[in-house]
Amino acid sequence: MTAQFDVVVIGGGIHGAGVAQAVAAAGHSVCLLEQNQIASGTSSKSSKLIHGGLRYLESAQFSLVKECLQEREYLLNNAPHLVELKPFLIPIYRHTQRRPMTIRLGLTLYAMLNAFRSSGRFKSINKNLWSDLDGILLDDLQYVFQYWDAQTDDKLLTQAVIASAVSMDCEVIKPAKVTRLNQQKNNWEVEYEQNGQKCSLISKVVVNAAGPWVNQVLELMNPRPQLKSVDLVQGTHIVLEGETKQGIYYLESPLDKRAIFVMPWYGNTLIGTTEKSFIGDPANVDASDEEVKYLLNSASFYFPKYQNLHVDHVKDKFAGLRVLPVAEGAAFSRPRETSIFEDKVKAKGLFTIYGGKLTAYRATSALTLSQISHLLPKVKPIADTRFLKLPD
Repeated sequence: MTAQFDVVVIGGGIHGAGVAQAVAAAGHSVCLLEQNQIASGTSSKSSKLIHGGLRYLESAQFSLVKECLQEREYLLNNAPHLVELKPFLIPIYRHTQRRPMTIRLGLTLYAMLNAFRSSGRFKSINKNLWSDLDGILLDDLQYVFQYWDAQTDDKLLTQAVIASAVSMDCEVIKPAKVTRLNQQKNNWEVEYEQNGQKCSLISKVVVNAAGPWVNQVLELMNPRPQLKSVDLVQGTHIVLEGETKQGIYYLESPLDKRAIFVMPWYGNTLIGTTEKSFIGDPANVDASDEEVKYLLNSASFYFPKYQNLHVDHVKDKFAGLRVLPVAEGAAFSRPRETSIFEDKVKAKGLFTIYGGKLTAYRATSALTLSQISHLLPKVKPIADTRFLKLPD
């Protein structure tokens, strides 16, 4: 007999995990299908930051920053073993495009959007302490600002959210490759393959949280529903031996003025990220030598100890894909708001999540739940995800 659920979620990244948790917490039956392993895609290849997005203030994305800062507070309370506040350092040089007054105003607005919590405090570092900042270049250094944001292990965070969902009776099936979506009168049939076996599920609602694969999932329907045009943008990170100890450095790349981060990571140093257009199968994304050189050159500009390093000195490298709306201009300045889309004519009850930020996964999941709830039976909620502790 075919198993039936209120909701089937496709994709085991952070947003699929978050939706599964939200649906289970609301008291509904839910099954999550993942084609590989949990957090095997972009959700284990991010910049590892839980942050409000200071740079989004430049493009006036105030509501996004405020939402992310609130979500950061929930995670600091609900997962202190996974999400930890860290000092962020912004050095300002004579040649830096964003001047001290601009940074100070931005940090003040950041603190305001954070409701002036203690986690929103910032200050300037005394010049006498600059020599302690992990060997950063001191020539032409004018100011160093310090503020606070959070760091996480994105893979462990995603796994913890999945574990939370499972504790509320969510079923997880992996590896399970979805092969077809069949719309019935009041339900959906989701066909998938697992270990060479053809299987299927019945659900009232399907949530497509497949990240870079979202449009590929929609193409499994016949007739095909409306697709949103998106750009896949590759972000690469590298890992170097030796730990950055004083905090996370928020730097302006001298090559193109983009923001890059240099941060501690399990006893080493993580540097990222790039923004490169990607075309092809998301399963084949890979960090290029060009991107590695860009990150090395950007970091070595500020840290003389990296100046003699080349590609062969990189201990590890990885690349993930962001899903952004098609638009003109550099990806760096594009809006980061998430879109939840339903083609009500051709695919009623099939909801697709386009984009999304690691920090705001819970808010995105809550919004998704609010949009699908009218199609689900009335049940008694189990928990409120705003206050639900994540397992260790």
